[in-house]
Amino acid sequence: MSDRKICIFEDEKYGNLYPIALTHPVFELKCGHTFLYEKIIRNFNNAKAVYFVREYLVSLVKKKIGNVSVTEGNGVTINDSNSLKGNDVLFINGRWVFMNYDLQLDGDEEIGIDKDGTIIYARLNRNIVEGFTGTDISQFLKNSKDKIKNIKTINVAVVNYLWDLVKFNPEAIKDDFKHLKETGIKGKFAKSSEVFGDNNLVFVAKTAQVHPQVVLDTTLGPVIIDEGAIVYPFTRIEGPSCIGRNTFIVGAKIREGSAIGETCRIGGEVEESIVHGFSNKYHEGFLGHAYLGEWVNLGASTQNSDVKNDYSNVQMYVNDTLMDSGMTKLGCMVGDHTKTAIGTLINTGTVVGTMSNVVGGGDMLPKFIPSFCWYLNGRPTKGYGFNQMIESAKRVLERRKKTLTEDDILILKKAYEIAKIKRDELIKKSFMVR
Repeated sequence: MSDRKICIFEDEKYGNLYPIALTHPVFELKCGHTFLYEKIIRNFNNAKAVYFVREYLVSLVKKKIGNVSVTEGNGVTINDSNSLKGNDVLFINGRWVFMNYDLQLDGDEEIGIDKDGTIIYARLNRNIVEGFTGTDISQFLKNSKDKIKNIKTINVAVVNYLWDLVKFNPEAIKDDFKHLKETGIKGKFAKSSEVFGDNNLVFVAKTAQVHPQVVLDTTLGPVIIDEGAIVYPFTRIEGPSCIGRNTFIVGAKIREGSAIGETCRIGGEVEESIVHGFSNKYHEGFLGHAYLGEWVNLGASTQNSDVKNDYSNVQMYVNDTLMDSGMTKLGCMVGDHTKTAIGTLINTGTVVGTMSNVVGGGDMLPKFIPSFCWYLNGRPTKGYGFNQMIESAKRVLERRKKTLTEDDILILKKAYEIAKIKRDELIKKSFMVR
């Protein structure tokens, strides 16, 4: 057995993945049926894992990743440079969608970079690792680059912007299906339901239920229905798609390339979208080429445009810059705990921040709505403030028998502070023009 450790880290580009990365490490973003870190550690199941993350997210990593880490014992090692010393280490960038690439744990020292020069992985010996102190892995790896002769440019799936997760999602679902330990229909599957296509491309877990009058279409890829999930009548799911644990699909049309997380409630039409856990789109309405964070609720008849009338590339805000996504289909990116009112119309390429309350009022939303605000009557406002938002979130979690912990609140408070300047600026501007 190798004594080499793996180290999964965030680099300085996490800000490009706001608002989702305000409350999630980049390696805890979802693409396909699994999170990015899960795709990495399953390929190195004999190695101990160490994680490096922004300090305010440490408690989240302990809670969400500690119980599935390949690290031996009950805990997970985070932001501890001393834990790496005395070991050869394979450093892996947490923005890598690790699939279809043969990277060996052991081997000669080498660094893999993408076409932009970003370090994607670095296999370093213990002598070099001995010089690493603190928590700034990006700088350490850049300094180490001068000491390594073997530097190779690799062409792999790297998440530079949130829309990359949507773009890579169909292939990631296919790759996740290949890594399942079992396949086939293990749970309840009604006689009047049907697999249209290859039966070998379906996994229905033992405690999952597929009710009558459901079609699972595998002509374009696999369909995964995880433990405890229920697919209710008159649902059609087109592969590649995956349904998370304890999620209900209620008479929905799930189009190809959709990845739904755990304990979600999904109805209407969803196409090529990613939904984190505990989020709801229960009612009619279209969600396309989109990414929803955790605890999001889309009100009835919330509609998301994902293509422009002239079929040109969709532009989306990254921080303060409107960027060409290079995609002709791109919907919305919505941060954790955000809610929309009934009948909300979301424009193509819209970013809606974390913990915001959005009332559309019949008009298309603007392309950017800041985090921790109420969008009412066509403009952002402060609403009732942060404390009231937290009280609302507590009630939402209680409905799913979950608790908003003090650590969770501290993370949200930090995110609130990070988003404050842009939020206050837009609120002030909105009142000046009226």
